Amino acid sequence: MISYDNLWNVMREKGISQYALIKKYNVSPAQITRLKRNESVSTHTIEMFCRILDCEVGDIMKYIKDGES
Repeated sequence: MISYDNLWNVMREKGISQYALIKKYNVSPAQITRLKRNESVSTHTIEMFCRILDCEVGDIMKYIKDGES
């Protein structure tokens, strides 16, 4: 499973809210919901978040083996 839990920490550190993502950066609310649920998103979406947050892919997502948490 891919976890996006780190994304929310990076957003807090950078001072970027979900509201700003939607209004300023035109991120779809549905994409934010998918990330909250650790569902699949496109590499385009990951790239967009890295650009907005000025971070690396590993800063916002991580792989968790089945059975681990």
